Amino acid sequence: MDAVRLAAERARKSSYALSSISLESRNAALEAIAQALEANSQAIIEANQADLQAAAERKIPAALIKRLKYGEEKIRESTTSIRSIMQQEDVVGKVIARTELDQDLILDKVSCPIGVIGVVFESRPDALVQISCLCLKSGNAVLLKGGSEAKRTNQILAELIEKAITAVDARFEGTVQLLSTREEFQSLLQHDDLIDLIIPRGSNELVKSIMESTRIPVMGHAAGICHTYVDKKADLAMAVKVCFDAKVQYPAVCNATETLLIHTDIAAQFLPLIVEEYRQAGVEMRGDERVQAICPMAAASEEDWSAEYNDMIIAIKIVDSLRAAIEHINKYSSHHTDAIITADEAAAEEFMADVDSSSTVWNASTRFADGYRYGLGAEVGISTNKTHARGPVGLEGLVIYKYKLRGKGQTVAEYSGKEAKQYTHRKLL
Repeated sequence: MDAVRLAAERARKSSYALSSISLESRNAALEAIAQALEANSQAIIEANQADLQAAAERKIPAALIKRLKYGEEKIRESTTSIRSIMQQEDVVGKVIARTELDQDLILDKVSCPIGVIGVVFESRPDALVQISCLCLKSGNAVLLKGGSEAKRTNQILAELIEKAITAVDARFEGTVQLLSTREEFQSLLQHDDLIDLIIPRGSNELVKSIMESTRIPVMGHAAGICHTYVDKKADLAMAVKVCFDAKVQYPAVCNATETLLIHTDIAAQFLPLIVEEYRQAGVEMRGDERVQAICPMAAASEEDWSAEYNDMIIAIKIVDSLRAAIEHINKYSSHHTDAIITADEAAAEEFMADVDSSSTVWNASTRFADGYRYGLGAEVGISTNKTHARGPVGLEGLVIYKYKLRGKGQTVAEYSGKEAKQYTHRKLL
């Protein structure tokens, strides 16, 4: 039997064991992971430095290298996130609904883990920690494949996590496993009898490729083509502040704004303000003809409206109305996160209702679309799907439900025919 099949079987066995592991033990395992990261921070940083050096030698784009860095600050962020997950309410075993079918015949709808999850993710090592901890807390086993550029960092993190959690409870063995190669992950896609869900974190091309290669359900984390629209009734000082943060604070991530839309009525006032801020920060700007007429810059092409730069680049367009902004976003957006800056509540509500994205934002940065910032503890990714889970996927997105029916000897025959008993179908919860 090949190694990938064995890993999947170990994960399946672990997923069954996880169903009986208490919340206290799961939280203890999370604390053990946090302490392991703190105690071994120097070794983690050394492994990461080796990955960074190798990436520089391979001339990997600067945006990817920035994602790859996992130093003291990122380790602190990881341990903070882990302890935040520990504080989250248990999502396993919650009674979602309770219905009396008849006297002494009670049906419960109860949350339960999905089971075994396969995740392929980009170069960010902190994603491995977040995903592992969310899966553990929600009672799921996980098989992970990170980018080859983070091979050394991912390896030491996976080893530390496995050692930490199995020291708490031997039943955690097989809960978190790291796959080494792209070929191994491709092989995993064929084991639909053992894997319950695939979560790809990467480009549209990656998501599409995986969907075409497997019968396993896929929770797509597509590209982050995010927009900020500055309405005619925007507070311009607020708009400058928010638009700057949405692009510059961390441009290499999926919730950074890639296209800025500006209402024509305030374009002459607002454009010089934001252009100056972007220029000082080193942002490359690409504008349509009307933008260029106000502030000279490179021309935006048709391809720019659907580009995810993950870099200090932004496309800028002037629109004639709120509806034009909404139509542009729905045409070019990846349905991730889009924002409006306005003092007009009616316009904001129309924007948030009609823009077809997993997060819509009023008077705040698109960068807030994140599991930790949303109070989810962390995220396995941001789903642009419309089934099961959408937006930042935290603990609640990693559980499904089952039905539990409790009776006292009832039979279906009693509820059939002329003398049939009647169902009450009374909602108890």
